Amino acid sequence: MSDQPVIAVRDVWKTYRTGQIEFTALKGIDLDIAAGQFTAIMGPSGSGKSTLMNILGCLDRKDRGTYTLNGTSITDMAPNELARIRNREIGFVFQSFNLLPKLNLLENVELPMVYADIHRRERNERAREALQMVGLLPWAKHRPNEISGGQKQRAAIARAVVLRPALLLADEPTGNLDSQSAGEIMKVFTHLNQTGSTIVLITHEPEIAAYAGRTITFRDGRIIFDTSGLNAPRQEGA
Repeated sequence: MSDQPVIAVRDVWKTYRTGQIEFTALKGIDLDIAAGQFTAIMGPSGSGKSTLMNILGCLDRKDRGTYTLNGTSITDMAPNELARIRNREIGFVFQSFNLLPKLNLLENVELPMVYADIHRRERNERAREALQMVGLLPWAKHRPNEISGGQKQRAAIARAVVLRPALLLADEPTGNLDSQSAGEIMKVFTHLNQTGSTIVLITHEPEIAAYAGRTITFRDGRIIFDTSGLNAPRQEGA
């Protein structure tokens, strides 16, 4: 088994500009995340955690530094190549579910495979397997407005993992859920991690971060705490 990390980020910077105002969201981030690791990222609003998540998900570009995903350099990829990486290598779970209301759950889960040109029969089989994994196969023909918030998020997780991505990114996945539903969602993430998924999850809630094997805390665009000890923050001037 390779020791190569799924995520390797080196000296990554990101600055946003609005008119004459500049805000540096990331300041020289170094980060490795190993295959099969479950990592929670915490920090106050404006700390840089969501900016990092967008860069890891190829939804935004860094200004400086390098990013390697599963052995592939993302640094200078063209937009069409980034789109392929997003579809094939990364699964996304968002706070707002993002299920298409006119499609049933099976069709929603099949959608990434449509974009990946996977044959209809295989799409159906794999979507049913993913729904079975999250306990939603009996609701496969239901539309999103016919199920609960917790069930919607489980369907979103099934959609995120149906292509068996190298990396699963979850941005506040329990933010719109009650505590019972949040606990059920975290059990799904725990199961996915135990079966080999590499997960990076953003949360404001310590009780949610506690499900992860590693917690990283951001403040003012820097990593200030990392429970693994592998990515200790650099000292100023170092």
